[in-house]
Amino acid sequence: SALEALINFAYSGHVAIDQQNVQALLIASSFLQLQNVKDACCSFLQDRLHPKNCLGVRQFAEAMMCTTLYDSANTFLHQHFVDVSLSEEFLGLRTEEVLELVACDELNVKAEEQVFEAMLAWVHHDPDQRKLLLPELLSKIRLPLCQPQFLSDRVQQEHLIRCCHKCRDLVDEAKDFHLVPERRPHLPTFRTRQRCCTSVSGFIYAVGGLNSSGDSLNVAEVFDPVGNFWERCQPMRTARSRVGVAVVNGLLYALGGYDGQSRLSTVEVYNPETDTWVQVSSMNSRRSAMGTVVIDGHIYVCGGYDGKSSLNSVECYSPETDRWTVVTEMSVSRSAVGVTVFDGRIFVSGGHDGLQIFNTVSLNQSEQACLVLCTFV
Repeated sequence: SALEALINFAYSGHVAIDQQNVQALLIASSFLQLQNVKDACCSFLQDRLHPKNCLGVRQFAEAMMCTTLYDSANTFLHQHFVDVSLSEEFLGLRTEEVLELVACDELNVKAEEQVFEAMLAWVHHDPDQRKLLLPELLSKIRLPLCQPQFLSDRVQQEHLIRCCHKCRDLVDEAKDFHLVPERRPHLPTFRTRQRCCTSVSGFIYAVGGLNSSGDSLNVAEVFDPVGNFWERCQPMRTARSRVGVAVVNGLLYALGGYDGQSRLSTVEVYNPETDTWVQVSSMNSRRSAMGTVVIDGHIYVCGGYDGKSSLNSVECYSPETDRWTVVTEMSVSRSAVGVTVFDGRIFVSGGHDGLQIFNTVSLNQSEQACLVLCTFV
C-alpha cells in the first residue's frame, strides 16, 4: 500500500514509484507533508504526459494543488491540442473547460479548422444536451480564420448550425471577413486574432544570427518548453544573419538575410517532422533586417536593406503557388522595423534608413492596396 511504502521510505530513504501507485503515493505524501516524495510523484507524472492522459493528470494536479504539474499538463494540452481532442478524456470535459480551451490563444494548431472540428466532436458526443451550447461555443471559434471553402462546405452545411439562427449569424460574419474586407475593422478582434504564431509544433526555434566573432551562422536550434532544453536541428543550406522568419502551416521559413558577403533573396523552409530544409522561390529583391509577418496564410516582407540602401518595397509570398508578388510600397524606406498584424492590416513601425531613426508607422491594408502613414511619440 501507499502508506506502507511511505513508512519504508521513512526508514530507508527510498520509494519505488510506478503507474499503479503514483496517485496513491502523491495523495498520501501530500497528507503526511512528505514534500520530497510528492515532488518525485509529480515528476514521474510529468515525464509520462501523453495526449490520452494529460487532461486527467491536469485535473488530478489541480485537486492536489500541484502547481508545477498542473502547468506542465496545461502546456502539454495546448501544444498537443489536436491529438488530445481525439481522446476520450476530451469528449468528457465539462462545458466550462471546453469554452476556456477553444478560446485559448496558446492552442498549437495548423489551422482554425482543427479547433472547429474538435469543438463539434465534443458537441456530437452528447448532442441532446450540448447542442444548446453551440452558439456560445461557436462564438469562441475564430471562424474568420477558416478558409472560405471550409466555411461554405463544412461549417455552413452542419445540421446543428443550420438549425440555429445565432450560429448562422456567426458564419455570415466570417464569410463577410473574406468577401467584404472593408468590414474587417468592425469585427471583434478576438475572432480575427491568430493563435500561437511564434512556435512550430509547440517548440521555439532560433535560426541563423551571428557568433561572437561576427560570422553569419547557418545553425538552427529548437527549445522544448516542457523538457526545458535546447537541441540542434539540421542546419540551413545558407548562413544567414538579420534573417526574416515566419511560420505557415507548421513550416518555418527563413527569408533573405546576410551571409557575411552579400544580402540574400533566397528563401528556405524547414519541416520539423522530417528535420529537413528545402529551398523555395526567391524574393524579387535581396534584403536583410526586414519586417516579416504572416496574414491569411501569406508571408509579407517589408523594407529591409539590400547592401546599398534601405528599401520601401513590400513583397507577398503564397506557399500554395510558391510565388512572390510585389505589393504597395511603403511611403518611407526603412530597415530594422517592427511589424505586426491587427484587424487584418499590417503595421510597420520605426526602423531607420541609415541616416535617421523613424517614429512613424506605415499601415498597409493589403487587399485594398492602400498605404497610410502615421506618427507615434
